[in-house]
Amino acid sequence: MNFILRLLLTALAVVVIAKLLPGVSVDSYWTAIVVALVLALLNFIVKPILVLLTLPVTILTLGLFLLVINAIIIFMADGFVSGFDVDGWLIAIIFSLLLSLVQSLLFSILKTD
Repeated sequence: MNFILRLLLTALAVVVIAKLLPGVSVDSYWTAIVVALVLALLNFIVKPILVLLTLPVTILTLGLFLLVINAIIIFMADGFVSGFDVDGWLIAIIFSLLLSLVQSLLFSILKTD
């Protein structure tokens, strides 16, 4: 149940950020739910592999390369989901930063532990 609630909150965050950030578009609420699901899957499967493969670069940049990895994940979601479009690297990095910020705020409200 917690996963579904987090998924819906992420979809809501995707819609709000797409409305505020030029260069990101989401066609519908259903598309936002699919984007949230795809992002969850990519963060679970692909991101650890990318982090492991780029560990030396991440260490040299003191972790700033993780922003590029997040942008790659956003672009992969853009490729998988029709109706979700991101227009460039800078927009993808800003989108991932805003999404992380909004998710941390929303998920901290949900935390019951």
